[in-house]
Amino acid sequence: MFDFETVGLRAREASRVLSGADTKKKNLALKFIAEELLAKKRDILAQNRADVKAAEAKGVKSSLVDRLYLNEKRIEGIAEGVTQVIALPDPVGTVDSGETRPNGLRVTKIRVPLGVVGMIYESRPNVTVDAAVLCLKSGNAAILRGGSDALGTNTVLTEIMRSCLLKAGLPADCVQLLSDTSREAANEMMKAHGLIDVLIPRGGAGLIRSCVENATVPVIETGVGNCHIYVDSAANLEMAVDIIDNAKTSRPGVCNACETVLLHRDIAEEILPKLKKRLDAHNVEIRGCEITKMILGKCVIPATEEDWATEYLDYILAVKVVDNIYDAISHIRKYSTGHSECIVTDSLPAAEEFQKQIDAAAVYVNASTRFTDGFELGLGAEIGISTAKLHARGPMGLRELTTVKYLINGNGQVR
Repeated sequence: MFDFETVGLRAREASRVLSGADTKKKNLALKFIAEELLAKKRDILAQNRADVKAAEAKGVKSSLVDRLYLNEKRIEGIAEGVTQVIALPDPVGTVDSGETRPNGLRVTKIRVPLGVVGMIYESRPNVTVDAAVLCLKSGNAAILRGGSDALGTNTVLTEIMRSCLLKAGLPADCVQLLSDTSREAANEMMKAHGLIDVLIPRGGAGLIRSCVENATVPVIETGVGNCHIYVDSAANLEMAVDIIDNAKTSRPGVCNACETVLLHRDIAEEILPKLKKRLDAHNVEIRGCEITKMILGKCVIPATEEDWATEYLDYILAVKVVDNIYDAISHIRKYSTGHSECIVTDSLPAAEEFQKQIDAAAVYVNASTRFTDGFELGLGAEIGISTAKLHARGPMGLRELTTVKYLINGNGQVR
């Protein structure tokens, strides 16, 4: 029978050891992990192929199978992410501020680990390594609950990391993977007050909503990405097509993929045929407004209210023609999940207005939303993209996995 309390107590004990480990020891563990991921590529890929085959047999859609799939290049990318984290400054123990009060008290605010971080996520085995590595470097123990589709791959990855921890002289229980992928196990994590210090769900809207509504431990919302690209009247249209193509088709099953394109009325007739031609190479289905349908014809499926609010994670794109930048901003404000939004324009005033008016974790000018990623933005691996505002927002790296502690030194002061 599943016993989460034992898992939680082991993590709590391991976190006490890890929080006192110096940077050199933590980096040694990460170095071993990066090396072993490459050395064990064959074992990882063998298990991953089995997971992918099982997912395909169950009828999982191709864009979600892609999130599960690993190859040598992707494993090398995961290992490179670990190496990047080694090179990053250790936030633990750094001083945020310090002062001496008028009464002589010396007050210092320093960074300390959160303690035990719980992760509930779907499909993507790279999250298993990314989350564990970031937790380790920031001094936190990690309890991981991945999806059933990736259990085999996740188990191999976790075994590699646990052996590397022992080799570096740290407790293996700094990283634990739940073999029980049931909803009941996830619910126990949500209710593990006193065992888990913060819970980070990473996956679809349903998973994140369940955690926010049911958890009794603090939750950082991540991942849901109903991302928009607005093409302004002053845009370079060739650039716009390139950006939209990349943001939609490079990996449609991830949270920073574009789901809705908004086009200024003045350029809609010119850009839509070019955009459709590019998207046809990937068999992207277009769900559009009436004007989009008038321009492109019967190939466009009439968009419904639900389409504007949907994170497809698939080769489907919603397209709407708007009168001006303010209509685009109004649409985004209504339907955005606060993840990543983009304007394509050569107008500096339009770019500045868009970035000022749009409230999201990442707001782009003339670049694909696919860059909302810890690796791409210089954080090494990431534990998730926070769409919350407390206490972290955007790609969550090492600093976001720490909190503060006040150190107060006196010489007999009383109040």
